[in-house]
Amino acid sequence: MLLRRLEYLAALAREGHFGRAAESCHVTQPALSAGIRKLERELGVQVVKRGQRFEGFTPEGEEVLHWAQQMLAERAALNQQLAAMRGELSGTLRIGAIPTALSVASLLTTPLRQRHPLVRFLLESTSSREIVRRLNDFDIDVGMTYVDGEPLGPVRVVPLYRERYLLLTPADGALGRRDGADWSDAAAAPLCLLTPDMQNRRIIDGHLADTGTEARVVVETDTISAIYDHVVSMGLSSVVPHTWLPSFGVPEGIRALPLPRPRRSYQVGLVLAGHGPESLLTRALVEVAREVDLSEVAGSTAGVAG
Repeated sequence: MLLRRLEYLAALAREGHFGRAAESCHVTQPALSAGIRKLERELGVQVVKRGQRFEGFTPEGEEVLHWAQQMLAERAALNQQLAAMRGELSGTLRIGAIPTALSVASLLTTPLRQRHPLVRFLLESTSSREIVRRLNDFDIDVGMTYVDGEPLGPVRVVPLYRERYLLLTPADGALGRRDGADWSDAAAAPLCLLTPDMQNRRIIDGHLADTGTEARVVVETDTISAIYDHVVSMGLSSVVPHTWLPSFGVPEGIRALPLPRPRRSYQVGLVLAGHGPESLLTRALVEVAREVDLSEVAGSTAGVAG
């Protein structure tokens, strides 16, 4: 019963809403609220701030939440260990990935699934900052993000590949007949890019700023599909990582022109929490990552006309 009440607490922290937390735990909202009140009585402290709606946790509640998340992670690791002892590695591997890395995630999850058919995956698109926070809160098992850019804190890193960049641009536009482009060309073109809360955008902004020209950003979005839609429908250009092309290709009427390697390139990798239990699923994913060479993903697709 204690673990169940800790699950309620973790769900409330994750959802930030009593109703959604109850729904995610498959109980009614009164049942969830009653379970949290029982937890408070057992611990002798107030955990949740009282109000008409969820208003956060008390300082004592924040401490209880941290321990709850760790205990639930340890229980999941125990279940995986027992399943492995039966020869059946199973469970759900929760992966948080930056949008630019989502397109290569299947190159890791597919061979892992082939080795362990009972394993399931929960793959979420999120920012690099959220990945670190959620790792520390035991809300995801592993992240896929930049590992040599902004500070990550106390995490363990498994490098995967170093990004290269291409300029998607209309074939009938000013750059459409060229075999390549430079960063000043990209800065001068009307652009569709990811939103500034994404580290990929901040990296690209830095490369464009190095040209001494202010970039002409027309559309900002948080999804890859919207970038492709606007490049096609509005005749915009976009700076994209080379890893997008195997999954999304080059739309008809668009060219993908290679950009010069910038002054500083950035590496994408797996990040794992530097504390707490390491699940067998996480360990299995790391083993696959060390065997699969992602460094040449889309290496032959640059410069192909759509």
